[in-house]
Formats: sequence, C-alpha cells, structure tokens
Amino acid sequence: MMLRLKTTPFHPRTEAIMQANQWRRWGGYSVASAYEMTHDREYLAMRNACALLDVSALYKYQITGPDAHAFLDRLVTRDISQMQPGGMAYTPWCDSRGKVVDDGTICRLDEGTFRLTAADPNYHWLEENAAGFEVVIEDVSEEIGTLALQGPCSREVLAEVFGDAIRELPFYGIIHLEDDLQVSRTGYSGDLGYEVWVPKQRALEIWDRIVEKGRRYALQPAGIWALDVARIEAGLIMLDVDYTPANKATTPAQASTPYELGLGWSVHLKKPHFVGKKALAREKAEGSALTLVGLEIDHDRLAQEHEKIGLPVHYPFVPWREIVPIFDEQQQVGYATCGSWSPTLKKYLALAQVKPGSSENLHVDIMVDRYRKRFDAKVKKLPFFNPPRKRG
Repeated sequence: MMLRLKTTPFHPRTEAIMQANQWRRWGGYSVASAYEMTHDREYLAMRNACALLDVSALYKYQITGPDAHAFLDRLVTRDISQMQPGGMAYTPWCDSRGKVVDDGTICRLDEGTFRLTAADPNYHWLEENAAGFEVVIEDVSEEIGTLALQGPCSREVLAEVFGDAIRELPFYGIIHLEDDLQVSRTGYSGDLGYEVWVPKQRALEIWDRIVEKGRRYALQPAGIWALDVARIEAGLIMLDVDYTPANKATTPAQASTPYELGLGWSVHLKKPHFVGKKALAREKAEGSALTLVGLEIDHDRLAQEHEKIGLPVHYPFVPWREIVPIFDEQQQVGYATCGSWSPTLKKYLALAQVKPGSSENLHVDIMVDRYRKRFDAKVKKLPFFNPPRKRG
C-alpha cells in the first residue's frame, strides 16, 4: 500500500497560495517551507507586521480524569502543581536517565482537562507512564487545527477577529473563545505571538477571518523557513535538529539532558518525584558534559574571503541543519546544530553545544568555494533576539 503524507485542515487555503511548490514533511503532514520563491517577505512580516503559520502538524494529546494533574506533574521536569485553568507552560520530559524524550506545552483547559503538545508521537510514552493513575489519554492531533500568528501586529489582528479579551491575555495564558476554540499567547518566533486552536471543521472559516482582518496590517502567510530563522534568533531548540530524542538515540551519548539544552531553568528538583529526577539531581551536582550556547560567526571575514576569489558571499538565508564541529584552537570542544543569517540583527548566528568552561572565542570551519577556511565564532548569551513586546 502506498503511504501518502496527510494534509492539515488549512490545506485548501495554503495550497491555493503556494507559488513555489516548496512543501516539506513534518509529523506525517505536508506543510509549506515557503509560499514564494524565497521566504524573505514571510520572515520580514514576522518581525515587522505579522505572519500566519499553519502549525497543525504538532501532536496534541488531551488528558482528563481525577489524576490528570498529578500524572502530568510527575511526567515532566517542570513544577506544574499550581497551574490553574487558563494556565500554560513550556516543559521538556525525560526518561529515567534524565535524557529528553520531547518538549512542548501543557495547558489546563478547565479543572479536569489538560492538553499536551509534542513534536513527535508520544501516545505510547504517555500510556506507559500513566500506570497507576486514573486518567484518560486521547490523541486529538487530527481533530484540532492550529494557527500561529506571530509578530508585532498579531495582537491587533486577533483583537479585531475575536474581541478585546485578547488584549488581556498574559504571556503563556490561554483563553476559551466562541465556545469551541482557544487562543494562547504562545509561539516559536521569540516575538509577540499567539496560537489559535480550532476544531478542524471550522479551520477554513477561522483562516479566512484572520486573513481578512490582517490585510491592513500587512499579514503574510509564512512557512517553516521563515519560522526557522526566527527560532534561531530566539535561541529556541528543535527536536531532531538540536537534540536527538531519547527514544530515538542509538546510544545514551546521542541523547541530551535539559541542562545540556539550556533548559536547566525548567528542571524543578524541589518538587516530588518525576521521571528522571534522580539522574538530573546527580547531573546538577556533578556538572553537565555540554551546554547550549549561541555563536556569532565572523561574517565580515566570510565576505572578504569570497571577495578575494571574485565570488559573492553566500550567507545562509535558508537555515542549515547539520552537525558542524566547533574548535578551541585545535581541539574540538563541541558542535553547532543549526545556523542562519539574521536579517534583523545583521549577523551570522548559530546554536551549538560546547563543553562547559570552553573559551568564549571559538572557531568553525566553513567551505569557501572548494576550500575549507577557519572563522571566528564568538560565544553569545541566548536569546540573540528578545524584544520587550514578547512578554509586554
């Protein structure tokens, strides 16, 4: 039997505006990389107006039952014991060795209903860890379409679509609107942004309403390439790019802990037992093998090296995703996992994992035409881009 990629509830709209036939696979779905030949306008809209992204390929699990809250609090590293209805939190969850299985959001829709999002299938992992808890776990991934509206004008657009209640929504809050849909103040761009969670039967209606109100705000539908640039600027990690999930890793060393991924702030060791707590407490005491850092690569010299041989400089406008060794003098001290030119910051940025205590002045090898050249890569605090409007 031939297997085909699924399409999201918004596909009739996204397919109609696709000019470049640039589709990609995400979570078993076909989603847009970019709607035009390049993603320039899509990215610029995200940073200067607003961009509308179909992120329905996220896995979504609804957890209900008397023990739903206790179960989730035991599953994840973050303390969510005080989460109230309308609350939401980003968190990783780990295996018994403290290695990250996945990361995503948990929201409390009402007193007894929670929704967890994930990048990878997690149903069996949830079921295995639910032993002894009175909970019901449902995969509602295909029942709910999700739109992300990201950028400085996103609040104004959604206020026109859904009313002024949007203006009162706090960072990482979620609100019920029109009975059967929710809006959360979340996203993956590191900017002011929202996500709209809508039943699939209303998907096209909601897309059309947002696009119509967004016209005078220069709203632009956007694909994964633009989002990838934004999330690197924001220092946000991506599964299968910046880390290998614990249940996919061939060896323990291939997987990462929250501390190694810059997520130590989300590990709450003071709460009662959670999966991986003992291993993470030991790592906290003994230290981590690696730590996540941002890198600024010397783009001026990169341009000079191209000019020497009569070539235009090839800044990576489409983010790259690969393992690139990072050096301190001649010794490898870690590796970069992704990088991109930042049109907003006018810098060549990368995310990397390096050994704690490494120099802040590192080096990376880059091919210039057919020759490998070594360039400076300075360690910078993450995130690179963090505007006050994101939380304000």
